[in-house]
Amino acid sequence: MSTAHGARARARIEVTAAIKDEARRQLAADGAAKLSLRAVARELGMASSALYRYFPSRDDLLTALIIDAYDSLGEAAETAHDEVTDAGPLGRWTRVCEAVRGWALAHPHEYALIYGSPVPGYTAPQATVPAASRVGLLLIRILRDAQREVGLARTPLAADLRTEAARLAADLAPDLPPEVVTALVAAWAQLYGLVGFEVFGQFNRVVEDREPFFRQAVTQLAQGVGLVDPYRNGAARRPAGHGTGTGGKGSRAGS
Repeated sequence: MSTAHGARARARIEVTAAIKDEARRQLAADGAAKLSLRAVARELGMASSALYRYFPSRDDLLTALIIDAYDSLGEAAETAHDEVTDAGPLGRWTRVCEAVRGWALAHPHEYALIYGSPVPGYTAPQATVPAASRVGLLLIRILRDAQREVGLARTPLAADLRTEAARLAADLAPDLPPEVVTALVAAWAQLYGLVGFEVFGQFNRVVEDREPFFRQAVTQLAQGVGLVDPYRNGAARRPAGHGTGTGGKGSRAGS
């Protein structure tokens, strides 16, 4: 790569980052529905035509911001998980859920972009799916490990749900029982519902001590998907330093 070409590539990276940063500032101030390429260009002192060379449309810019947000959330969850790989499936589950909450509280506007109200006129393209799947795939990985190590409890399915449950399992995790996959989809939705209620203020004047409330709630979600504590009721001896909650190196996700 020539020196000139390398400089142009670095300049493009820097300008792209500046455009995204200004767009995030506008999201925080006005919401995604009001995001405007012209307004971003104006704040950066750029001609609109120059900005279009980086992002041809508002939707292209939104897509880039959405992928960045999903990747940031996924990275936070994966990092938290990797800190407690010796904590057992239940501890890993709890740690990942706490990391999702911690990230959302630290990045409320980005959380609103990916899990808030849909942006009028915008449909997320397929390109967002890999980043959006990172947390879900991590939870599936935890359940696979639990099934192999200690087994998973199963809640019987209603007769009229069995066909849909089989389809969900085939699409998402063919190696897991349909009962578990169906419960996981429900738990995934409930996790983001819990987090959204806190981020968007619905818990105000309702839940005051939210951290233990959240931890109890995600433990119940874990039970719903079939995670069991192998040390419960003295079935096995718990190694020193292991708990049923976060365990491992850290006590909870950073925010």
